[in-house]
Formats: sequence, C-alpha cells, structure tokens
Amino acid sequence: MSRYVLDASIAIKWFVPEIYSDFARRLLASNHTFLVPDFFFAELANVLWKRVRRGEDTAENARQTLADLNTVPVEVYLSQPLMPLALDIAMQSDRAVYDSLYLALAISQKCEMVTADEKFYNALQNTVYVNHLLWVENI
Repeated sequence: MSRYVLDASIAIKWFVPEIYSDFARRLLASNHTFLVPDFFFAELANVLWKRVRRGEDTAENARQTLADLNTVPVEVYLSQPLMPLALDIAMQSDRAVYDSLYLALAISQKCEMVTADEKFYNALQNTVYVNHLLWVENI
C-alpha cells in the first residue's frame, strides 16, 4: 500500500465534478494511505463556501459534501513543524506557503504529493522537490 499526500485540488474532485475528477476518484477507490496537513479540512470548506457564494452550489449540498469528505480516512499531520521547509519551498517556487505545506509534508514523510494544481506543479518542475510531486493523471 502506497502513501500519498493529497492537496485540496484532489480531494474536492472526489465530490465536485471538475476536470481530472475521474483520476481523483480512481485514487480514492484505490488501496492507498492518504496524508494531509491539519488545515486540509479548512481549505476544503473554504472551496465549498466559495462555490456557494458564486452560485455554483447550494448551502445544503456544500454541507453534505463536507460531511462526505469527513468520511474519507486520512492521516492528519500538524503543519507547524513543516513550516520552515514550506517557507523555503514557497520562496524558491514563488508559490503560497499553504500550498507548499502539502509538499513539505510529502518530503518529511518520504512519499509523494498528488496534485491537480497546474500552476503549483509547473512551478516546482525545476526544483530539487520535483521527485516528491505527482500530477493527478500520472497516479
């Protein structure tokens, strides 16, 4: 069984139809262990809130999606110890620290981070961190 760090761009696709949702759902159906930083659920809830705010979803459906997301077994890790590495990643790649925390978790746990965030993925291609990054279609 493999271990993967998942970012919010993957998890939201399990329940909200978007590009690459089929790949993300296959990952969910697989026999892998999923690791996430402690702010993962806050980030997902924020995505759901934005969808409601933009009129793309109902409040009732957002609540149900959050409840469904909470049933997925994940190992949750504190983000605070990852912050120094995440800051280094962010400064080297010009990407946000909160996105970099997912990659810092993957590095610290000696596994790969799966993402569907194209900007983040592309920004890390010419860094020493690329070996810990996996594009959603390549899982």
